[in-house]
Amino acid sequence: MNTGRAIRACVFDAYGTLFDVDSAVDACRGRLGDAADTIAALWRQKQLEYTWLRTLMGRYADFRTVTGEALAYAFDAQGMRDEALYADLMTAYDTPRAYPDVAPALARLRARGLRLAILSNGTPAMLEAAVTAAGLSDRLDLVVSVDDLGVYKPDPRVYRLATEGLGLQPGEILFHSSNGWDIAGAACFGLRTVWINRYARSRERLPCGPDHALESLAGVGPLLEGPADR
Repeated sequence: MNTGRAIRACVFDAYGTLFDVDSAVDACRGRLGDAADTIAALWRQKQLEYTWLRTLMGRYADFRTVTGEALAYAFDAQGMRDEALYADLMTAYDTPRAYPDVAPALARLRARGLRLAILSNGTPAMLEAAVTAAGLSDRLDLVVSVDDLGVYKPDPRVYRLATEGLGLQPGEILFHSSNGWDIAGAACFGLRTVWINRYARSRERLPCGPDHALESLAGVGPLLEGPADR
């Protein structure tokens, strides 16, 4: 990959990129029954919508609050009233399952001498729990939350947190996300981008598309073999 500037760090979105956002529903699938897939989809949809809408309205609430509000909406939409199940789903969301390609990919990138970081909407407590449960703590140099900033992706100020935290220029950072809108925001800010298209989705019709698209993190290593990145 020829970026015109050597890549010195790889930064990753957390939910949907490193961690499976459906794993909480999978843990409670038997209790959710036929509504499981609908709950999973609506929960994620509203979770994202609420981050965008709260940012636009200037009414920030942390990601755990937003996640709870989105789940409450999904329950209401399905006519569900089960406080114990709601609580168990929220608890399960704190320790989501990491995708199987994550640990090997981070190990390969670290072996190349790259700095590794997470840039996420998640709260510091949520991210610490997820990273620890996945056994990834020793593979990351930095975990950055939007919480202190009080706005959500894809606000440009969020991506600046990565450059400031790592002390690097945008072109020295390769940003990975499974969310096309997140990739658009990062690319417009100036980060190099890889869309991890885990779900075979159509490309977003937004400015600043990805530099590369992959099905998983397994293909990231070969992208860094170009002469500009050696």
